[in-house]
Amino acid sequence: MSEERGKGATILATLRSRISGGDYRPGYNLPPQRALAEEFAVSRDTIQRVLEELKTEGWIESRQGSGSKVRVTLPIHVTTQPKVPPGRIALGPFVDRAFAEPAVELDVFTFTSESLDTHMRLQAERIRNGQIVAPERIALRILLPSDDTELPYPRARAAKKSATEVTELDRILQVRTREIIRRHTSSLRNALRNLKTDGLVPDVDVQVREVPLVPTHKLYLRRGVEGLIGPYKIVERRILMDDDTEIDAWDVLGLGSTLIRLVHDEGDPNAVGSVFMQSWQEWFDSCWHRYDLP
Repeated sequence: MSEERGKGATILATLRSRISGGDYRPGYNLPPQRALAEEFAVSRDTIQRVLEELKTEGWIESRQGSGSKVRVTLPIHVTTQPKVPPGRIALGPFVDRAFAEPAVELDVFTFTSESLDTHMRLQAERIRNGQIVAPERIALRILLPSDDTELPYPRARAAKKSATEVTELDRILQVRTREIIRRHTSSLRNALRNLKTDGLVPDVDVQVREVPLVPTHKLYLRRGVEGLIGPYKIVERRILMDDDTEIDAWDVLGLGSTLIRLVHDEGDPNAVGSVFMQSWQEWFDSCWHRYDLP
């Protein structure tokens, strides 16, 4: 259970709630990154990314060597249920709507599947706790960059290092990213398949297909119903490795990215939302069948 809470969006919501509820008071420091990482059973890099998002939203401020401190002046919505910042559509409600149906049918094209893992495990936990009615079927198709495809990000920023040193740092970052992909894909697959093994969901089908493509956008599709699409943000950040070394890099972040909702209009198949939905679904299906390798 601590592992579920320790994934990106869920940690973000938890820390927002603690700040708004007064557990972390204005002007006081948050616990150190290492303590948060241990609490949520994640790497310090995951905590670092969550703290960066809190800083962007105006909850905290941070200085090198001084940790993260709750801002004296907090966002206006601090006394209410945390809201998604203007211009963003949250992934959580999208997944909630999918799991409210008797058959969950989702198609996803993503970079690491970290956010998806968070929400799939949360839904699995809700089913186990009886918080929602278990669906009769879960069908999930995921497209991920293949191991043979060179990832454009993350890339080391090391102006004062030699080309050889930069190449080695890039290699380290690539290995790290591949491990993140494998870990989260395995995690969400097991969370869903165990629902079938334990007799909670009769039919679970989780398929992962590798393609020689690297997504510039996240893509989530509820087949024939609605979709979310949003660009990955290219950011300059310091990546904290598990051995506590740090690498300055250009990276892409999905957490907090702007997601645009596409809704199928049954009354007007020529409506903009319907056309975009159909186009993206056709694109996904074409990739899925094109790379249906034996």
